[in-house]
Formats: sequence, structure tokens, C-alpha cells
Amino acid sequence: MPPSATEPTPEPDVPTDVGTEPDDPTDTATDPDAETETGEDYRDAVLPGARWRGRGFVRCEFTEADLRGLDVSGCTFDHCDFTRADLGEAVFRSSAFRSCTFHRTTLAGASWTGCSLLGSTLTECGLRSVTLTDCDLTLAVIAGSVLRGLDLSGLRLREASLIGADLRTANLRDSDLTGARLAEARLADADLRGARLDATALRTADLTGAHVDVDTAIAFAAAHGLVVH
Repeated sequence: MPPSATEPTPEPDVPTDVGTEPDDPTDTATDPDAETETGEDYRDAVLPGARWRGRGFVRCEFTEADLRGLDVSGCTFDHCDFTRADLGEAVFRSSAFRSCTFHRTTLAGASWTGCSLLGSTLTECGLRSVTLTDCDLTLAVIAGSVLRGLDLSGLRLREASLIGADLRTANLRDSDLTGARLAEARLADADLRGARLDATALRTADLTGAHVDVDTAIAFAAAHGLVVH
């Protein structure tokens, strides 16, 4: 029977996703409730240029992953392994890397701003083109690393291991090196004005050629048993 004049003709169903692209699983900028991932395996993953927002990772494996250009903000990484991963040109903002491992990790051009690397280990990584701004490296292990000429001013390096590190010409102005281990570190022409160093650091560090302020010079003399009049 044909429809009556007063009865509207039903319209055919139209799909609502026509012409739209699938969601990008690497972009959590619109997902404030992203859950923490625990024990996930990202080994050999290829995710260049990925954007991560507000995500949490616990004991995740990023070994040999291609994360070049990774854009991270407000994320947390706990006990994660970035061994031999490519993090070149990556940008990290307001994120925490707690007790993470960076071994032979590509970090050329990477930048950290307002981040924590508390207790993390960075060994045999190319760090000379890394940018660190307002970061906390308390208890970090950077022993033997080449940090020559880097701007490390204002960083918190409390109790960090810098044993054997090459800090020549580095800018360490106003940094907090309280309790840092500086044995065999090279500090020639490094700028330590305003830096906080305790007696242990002053006794073990070779400050030959370093630039210090008067207060540090007096503290250095006292740490070595000199009596300053």
C-alpha cells in the first residue's frame, strides 16, 4: 500500500563516518583518561613523529624502537627500557622518566623541558646536542658521558653520578650538585658560578681550570684543609 500523504517517507540510513579518517592511536591529546600501560612490548616498534599526551608506562620495553621525533607531554615512564631506541629530535615536556634505562640510545637533537629523570641511567648515549631545561636529574647515572659544552645551568643534579664525565666548557651555573659524584670528571673551563657543591664533591672533583665564584673558591679551600684568612 503506498504511504499516505500525511505519513513522511522514511529516509535511507546514511553512514556517519563517510569521508573521515580513522583515529590515530598514537595521539592521546583528546584522551585525558588514557590508562597506564604496564609491561607492554614496544620493541622494534616504528612510531616516528607519534604524539603522546597524559599517558603512563610502567616497565615497558622500547628497545630498538623507532621513536624519532616523538612528541611527549604530561606522560610518565617508570622502569622503562629505551636501550638502542631512536629518540632523535624527540620533544619531552612536563614528563617523568623514573628509573629508566637509556643505553646506546640515539638522543641527537632531543629536548627535555620541565622533566624529571630521577634515578635514570644514561650510558653510551650521544648527549652533546641534547637540550635540558629546568629538569631534575637527581640520582641519575651519567657516568662517563660526554657533556662537553652543554648548557646544564639550573639543573638539579643532586646525588647524580658524573664519575668520569666530560664536562669541559659546560655551563653549570646555578645547578644543584649537592652530593653528586664527580670523581675523575673533567671540568676544565666549565662554568660553576653559583653552583651548589658540597664538601665531598669539592674534595673529589678535579676543578682545574673551572670558573668558580668566591664562595665556591673558599668552600673548595676549606674542603682541602686550607685556612682562609
